[in-house]
Amino acid sequence: MLSELRKMLHDVFVARATGALHPKITRSHGYVDGYMRALLETGMASKDELLALVGEERAIVSGPATMTLDVATDIAAA
Repeated sequence: MLSELRKMLHDVFVARATGALHPKITRSHGYVDGYMRALLETGMASKDELLALVGEERAIVSGPATMTLDVATDIAAA
């Protein structure tokens, strides 16, 4: 299941990086969102697992993040 999600995420990130048409990217995002929701609702994956998977695939396509943010600190600073 997660390997299929990994492939779908990879396709979305590649489409975005190569300048694919907006409708294609939007449709692909919808598929990924639905798949991730199903994994969460059935308990087949946790939120942390999915976030890690998204981060890994994004880094493969776009390179590593330039910085790590702490959500609690960022919200307090705002």
